[in-house]
Amino acid sequence: MTIVVQLLVLTFIILSTVLVVGIPVTLASPGQWEKSKNLIYASIGIWVGLVIITGIINSFIV
Repeated sequence: MTIVVQLLVLTFIILSTVLVVGIPVTLASPGQWEKSKNLIYASIGIWVGLVIITGIINSFIV
């Protein structure tokens, strides 16, 4: 069970890094927001889901 939480946290860290770099670049590039806003919203949804799932699974570890 601990390995599952560690993998979730690793995925969370990688996705957070991608979002921290990707969102400002997308917003600064002319015309890119319209092309990639659905991808950004989906990524943010996955990020929030990872936070919730990691918290729930972590509550089962004693």
